[in-house]
Amino acid sequence: MAAPNLAPVQRANSLEYDDELLVTGEAVALDVRPASFILRAAGTMIDVLLSVLLIVLTGVLTSIWQSATGADDAISQAIILSSVVFAVVVVPTVVETLSRGRSLGKLVIGARVVRDDGGSTSLRHALIRSLTGVLEIYGTFGGLAILVSLLNPRAKRLGDLLAGTYSQHERVPQLVSHAQPLPPGLTAWAAVADVARMPDRLSRRIAQYLAEAPRMVPDARARHAAQLAAEAAPFVSPLPPVPPEVLLLGIAALRREREARGLALEASRLARLAPALTGLPHGFPER
Repeated sequence: MAAPNLAPVQRANSLEYDDELLVTGEAVALDVRPASFILRAAGTMIDVLLSVLLIVLTGVLTSIWQSATGADDAISQAIILSSVVFAVVVVPTVVETLSRGRSLGKLVIGARVVRDDGGSTSLRHALIRSLTGVLEIYGTFGGLAILVSLLNPRAKRLGDLLAGTYSQHERVPQLVSHAQPLPPGLTAWAAVADVARMPDRLSRRIAQYLAEAPRMVPDARARHAAQLAAEAAPFVSPLPPVPPEVLLLGIAALRREREARGLALEASRLARLAPALTGLPHGFPER
């Protein structure tokens, strides 16, 4: 799941929240990602395929059993009808209830069905979704579910609207670190260098350039490095006599190392204060 992010928006001297954000009961907006229409369609196709396979398997076994025993056709039809209800309604309801909103299709696409307030679903939600799915997925061959999902900003289908749920995408893409070590020729400079706090926009541009530099053509790479080095020069003292890109690498490595040391120092201070912050007053019983 993506990390919650407070996202208030100031408009017209009042605090409002984006319609696509999840707002909790404490008026905190959480930045969650609803599963897209394509992902939901893929997950639903997997679940429907499994249900159809279960119905077909039951029909084949019933036919074999009827041929072997000579049972009445009415009994076979009742078994097949029961298998349809079992595969289309009972199995999805039980699976989503026990797995807290996950089925095999949702597990494949990395999604989970949750309530509109972000909480876990219950038997009631799963049953409403399954019963509605008989109409919108199987009864209309998915046409009604597709139409409703395309018209909803969270790609909800009719069952979600009735149950008060939606599909939340929980699979967060892995972040690739583009951090590079300090260039060897700047070791002595790093010991005495002073890099002041840079504007956030300039810091982001330097980080973006260092991440994309290997994929840039040489002329554009050199031009952007010279421009960024000229903008960063007023914040660095002393300036080492190195090419612009090497200077940017040194600045990024030095700032990263110093920020890491600052975070480690803060963590050690909090660890020393933890007994006083979390401990109970003298003589107060633990409960």
